[in-house]
Amino acid sequence: MVDVEVLATPIEGLQVVQRTVHHDERGSFERLFDLGWPAAAGGSGAVVQVNRSYTASEGTVRGLHFQYPPAAETRLVTCLSGAVFDVAVDLRHRSPTFLRWHGVELSAGSGTTFVIPRGCAHGFQTLTGESTLLYVHDGSYVPGEEGGIHPEEALVGVVWPLPVDGLSDRDAHHPPLDSEWEGLRL
Repeated sequence: MVDVEVLATPIEGLQVVQRTVHHDERGSFERLFDLGWPAAAGGSGAVVQVNRSYTASEGTVRGLHFQYPPAAETRLVTCLSGAVFDVAVDLRHRSPTFLRWHGVELSAGSGTTFVIPRGCAHGFQTLTGESTLLYVHDGSYVPGEEGGIHPEEALVGVVWPLPVDGLSDRDAHHPPLDSEWEGLRL
């Protein structure tokens, strides 16, 4: 029995893992994590940190966040409740998809995990209220190495499914990218 299918995206290393959810009269069972998923995206495969994010209101955007090298990390994102539009932006220096974005819908029970490689910014918009995400990281959060780009950055052009709402003060005040910025050197 195949438990997962790993799907490539137009951005190198950015993957969608479609997990099989096994159902019977008692309920369901699914694999939420496998060391091979981050390793296949160029990550270490180690689980260093696990986080949970809860967002109460529909339309809220969180992100787009990243960590500068050497603190860059691979992240696996899974929706535990509600639904979100999850986005990754390639910020890697000299990448053929530099500043391109890719988004997927994650929802509770869908069996989908988004694998975001080092050098990509991450953000999401809630499609429903009461949305909870589980993050698995192969690196620790380093406060002095965090960065972000505005969710409506013109050079990236993410098309959010709903009007952007609920930005934190930090996310709302990320300065525009300089057109000369060359990206993250990993």
